[in-house]
Amino acid sequence: MDEPDLLANSHRLPTADRPLLGLTILVVEDSRFASEAMRLLCLRSGARIRRADCLRSARRHLQIYRPSVVIVDLGLPDGSGTDLIRELTTAVPRVAAVLGTSGDDNAETLAISAGADGFLPKPLKSLTAFQSAILSHVGAERMHIGPRAVKDDTITPDDLALQDDLELIVDVLEKPANPETLDYVAQFLGGLARSAGNGFLEQVAAELAQARDEGEPSASLSRRMAELIRRETAPKRAI
Repeated sequence: MDEPDLLANSHRLPTADRPLLGLTILVVEDSRFASEAMRLLCLRSGARIRRADCLRSARRHLQIYRPSVVIVDLGLPDGSGTDLIRELTTAVPRVAAVLGTSGDDNAETLAISAGADGFLPKPLKSLTAFQSAILSHVGAERMHIGPRAVKDDTITPDDLALQDDLELIVDVLEKPANPETLDYVAQFLGGLARSAGNGFLEQVAAELAQARDEGEPSASLSRRMAELIRRETAPKRAI
């Protein structure tokens, strides 16, 4: 929990239907769509959420506040989330729980190897799975005494958050291109496709990765991918 909030929140004890009440969760996540899913999960669980969209922002936040739980996406625009996980799990005092999250198949192994206490696979939709993952690491003193209300609701973010992510990626692609940026875009789109269940984005991510492997020049590839996504998002913006 953030240090300034300790006294103010001492009376906010967890309840059966809000088992994370009193906890502050820092979500380090660059996707607005995934962040919105986290926000809804925290809201339904009683937790307070803070968000950082990159490693730099997360480190700046952690200089001021000490959250109860940190959830770190492994693919961030300025580096790997595993670096932050290592920093958090070796720091003194230590955050109560550090969890990795990603939609990549091998990401759980990477997160646990970096020291994460647990892992949340994307897409994050199950309220019960989210609460259980947090509660298993925060300590017995923070858990509600007595039966816990189990409501396995499915959380679905608003499509506007998905639209925000697509417009962000178009902005990235329209800037001077380099291989590292395109690798990040491919990873971002792949994770977003899985989180949103979006076949079009999955195709774009696969096409981008294949073009990178085949050596297509970064500048022309960036323009082509930006145009593909722009065509997909233009009708929705017009509405």
